Amino acid sequence: MFHPERLSLARRRRGLTKKALAERLGVTPHTVLRYEQSKVEPPPHMIDAIARELKFPSAFFSGPDFDEPQAAAASFRSMSAMSARERGAALAAGALAFMLSDWVEDRFALPEGDLLDLSMETPEGAARSLREKWGLGERPIKSLIKLIESKGVRVFSLAENTKTVDAFSLWRKNKPYIFLNTFKTWEHSRFDAAHELAHLVLHKHGGANGRRDVEDEAQRFASSFLMPSADVEAQLPRIHTLNQMVQFKQRWGVSVAALNYRLHKLNITSDWQYRTFCIQITEKGYREDEPVPMPREKSTVWQKVFDALWQERVTKQSIAEALNLPVQEIENLVFGLANMLTVDGSGGGGQKRANLKLVHGGL
Repeated sequence: MFHPERLSLARRRRGLTKKALAERLGVTPHTVLRYEQSKVEPPPHMIDAIARELKFPSAFFSGPDFDEPQAAAASFRSMSAMSARERGAALAAGALAFMLSDWVEDRFALPEGDLLDLSMETPEGAARSLREKWGLGERPIKSLIKLIESKGVRVFSLAENTKTVDAFSLWRKNKPYIFLNTFKTWEHSRFDAAHELAHLVLHKHGGANGRRDVEDEAQRFASSFLMPSADVEAQLPRIHTLNQMVQFKQRWGVSVAALNYRLHKLNITSDWQYRTFCIQITEKGYREDEPVPMPREKSTVWQKVFDALWQERVTKQSIAEALNLPVQEIENLVFGLANMLTVDGSGGGGQKRANLKLVHGGL
């Protein structure tokens, strides 16, 4: 049977209004509204036309019920700069991620959650507590995605061609999820991941989506988590030039602007120095193009999943067919790692469960 909510999902994923889709289909907006409200079922030829316009398989529209992130529960970094269309497309990507995540977890044992509820602590105190819990000490974190995945966070990529959708996070079925936009530099995406981790441990109970004070708390947590005060003060007790900052930002894997912010918060630089460095960072274009850019991190969990599937001769096409999703949507969600599944296979790995528990070493 036709599932009207799946039509709405696919339409929003493509960033289309009901009116825009109606124009493409050659029908009235009221007709699309009636389809989505389940007041009338589109005939088969119209379902095929909808599938072509939205670039989803026709079978997608008759699939089962699904979970979708709710705007009130998802923590977005930049609510004010984001349009409703952009937010809707990102949340729709989250729904597709849930479908893929459930399919994978039926077949693999992924890492269990190991986060804390730190809602009663200050952002800086929460960062210290989580570092202590995870045995990180004061040392820099080499691979943030590998770390948080090993602690049970499900990390997905967002291929949104816009900088207004930084990232978002939420809890679903007592499991934490983070979605990262890969359109930005990796230094910025890495800070976004730490920012969303803050929401997961500080604001698990929700109710504060988009509030400025909540975003400031997440910013302070991320800064403290990635750049522990003791290590920063030991490595950079004084700073005189922007070139020093460019050199040392590589140690903590952050942007020049993020390090400038942290040095000021730790009183290593004065107000005058901070403002001067802000001006220099802008003049040199470092807010858009990071100097000495970091290589982009990949998901360790998805790498292991696709390694196992490749051994079972499971292709990305067979996964897409099982979920009735476009192959491109799957690639967009897993940092492009699905491209490794290019061999022909029968999909015989469906009954195999692989233990993908990640070790803590190599951070």
